[in-house]
Amino acid sequence: MTDHDTAEDQLEDLPLDALPLDAWHRARGARMVPFAGYEMPIQYAGPFGGIVAEHKWTREQAGLFDVSHMGQLHITGEGAEAALEAVLPIDLATLKHGNPRYSLLLDENGGVLDDLMVTRWNDGFYLVVNGATKWDDIAHLREHLPDEVTISHMDEHALLALQGPKAFAALDRLVIGDTPLGALTFMKGATFTFTHTGTDAWVSRSGYTGEDGFEISLPADAAAEVADLLCAEPEVKPIGLGARDSLRLEAGLPLYGHDMSPETSPIEAGLIFGINKRRRTEGGFPGAERIIREINEGTQRKWVGLRIEGRLPAREGAEVFSGSDHIGTVTSGGFSPSLGAPIAMAYVASTHAAPGTALEVEVRGKRLAAIVSPTPFVPHRYYRGS
Repeated sequence: MTDHDTAEDQLEDLPLDALPLDAWHRARGARMVPFAGYEMPIQYAGPFGGIVAEHKWTREQAGLFDVSHMGQLHITGEGAEAALEAVLPIDLATLKHGNPRYSLLLDENGGVLDDLMVTRWNDGFYLVVNGATKWDDIAHLREHLPDEVTISHMDEHALLALQGPKAFAALDRLVIGDTPLGALTFMKGATFTFTHTGTDAWVSRSGYTGEDGFEISLPADAAAEVADLLCAEPEVKPIGLGARDSLRLEAGLPLYGHDMSPETSPIEAGLIFGINKRRRTEGGFPGAERIIREINEGTQRKWVGLRIEGRLPAREGAEVFSGSDHIGTVTSGGFSPSLGAPIAMAYVASTHAAPGTALEVEVRGKRLAAIVSPTPFVPHRYYRGS
């Protein structure tokens, strides 16, 4: 195993687990593929099926994604807040109840071990971590959190993501809560009940497509019934892993194991927003010395968006050039169904990272013209209130 192997690569030879909705996906003609240690639906069969159709449906209507491979953790116990602040570059004093916040798990050199979401609950903190790294994350947290702090893996819960401009209309018909669903704006959450089934679920207005939408944590044994309810709404169709990747690529959102890893720092990855303002000067988290230095002095390379001429997509690993100089490597890339053109994200030398810089990407032995582009490629449509 090399230093560059991702957590996903390391999982390839292990037996694959089944999602709580495995049978549900197969009954709908899903093509299942290995991902993050699970068999997951990449796309669905039928006249609607296909990655491009599923992508466009999500941009125009609402798509239901099964993201139950993600790790859901509940952190409780005396001193949990201070203990979490010691391992994450977050300012928990500013985190209000029910509001998810993006953060990072870092090694001692400031490399990214994982990116995650943290939410304050009444009795502790709710973390959602990446599926491919969740066992390593749990081990890391157990090693670095004191014995008084308990880490509960919520492995009897499923996680669904309902994404798209019609997601609110569909979900609002099905749930009730102490506050209206419409009171949730981007990155806020609350508990709701599905009225047809009596299922209680934690719902946050968040997601990874760039669209308005919701992530729904609920008991795994209720997931199929709730998924049926959601897909019975005219706006909602099940969407696979293929469209999830093209949607997040258009939204300019990084994927762990591809666009970030222990070999990358949050600053060169453009993730400074994952480090709260107070921590950028005070430090007190793993890798703080390097990260504060990079905030002040800059980095030798930067993560950028690329628009590529023609129709041939550049995939992960494609090399980036300025003239005869090799100046970077693509980390994510593909064809954008929304734009009708190939797009990519890459690390390039900081001297070539300004928007509008003309570069070339080598694909199948051919140099393709590329332009450094601001991200997101497709504007975010998060709901921040009327």
